[in-house]
Amino acid sequence: MPQITYIEFDGETTVLEVPAGRSIMEGAVENEVSGVVGECGGCCSCATCHVYIDPEWFAQVGFPSPTESDMLEMVEDLRSNSRLGCQIDITDELDGIIVRLPEFQI
Repeated sequence: MPQITYIEFDGETTVLEVPAGRSIMEGAVENEVSGVVGECGGCCSCATCHVYIDPEWFAQVGFPSPTESDMLEMVEDLRSNSRLGCQIDITDELDGIIVRLPEFQI
């Protein structure tokens, strides 16, 4: 099962095994990782699962869709490696991915 490392704004780190096919957001919400809300349940309509993809993983994850880009415009601290966790499905190829969480979710 792929491992995801979630690093909260304060540096607290949580490493989880998340089944392939689940999203980065689902892995965090289902395991009560602070800093990921996932208010809309994963339908890309709230941006409360904003994460920063570690630079070494960004090429594998790819760029956001136009819909996701529109939602990301609402986040407080948008960066070039910002993504919505609900839009990134975990695959075996993402085993070891590192995501950082913003200080605040909207």
